[in-house]
Amino acid sequence: MSEPTDIDNDEEEFAETTLIEAIENQIESDNPPAAKATFNKLTLVGYEREDILQMMAHVLAVEIDAILEEDRAFNTEWYEAALRALPELPPEKS
Repeated sequence: MSEPTDIDNDEEEFAETTLIEAIENQIESDNPPAAKATFNKLTLVGYEREDILQMMAHVLAVEIDAILEEDRAFNTEWYEAALRALPELPPEKS
């Protein structure tokens, strides 16, 4: 029987992979436009692709957590503003 930490790690890896795929789709489709703009900006100032995707995925995760916690719709305005503020990460809600 595997340790609970193994399950937690698998779930975290799956969540991170899924969030990064969502970010890559947003960049590719240019929807929202802030995704591609943020990716390009961070690339120009020297961030590595993997680091950029992780920062952007963090922003998406914060918004998803807020949606679930507050039982509300996706806040595109906040999300785009948080993307544009990168590399400064939004605070995680407790």
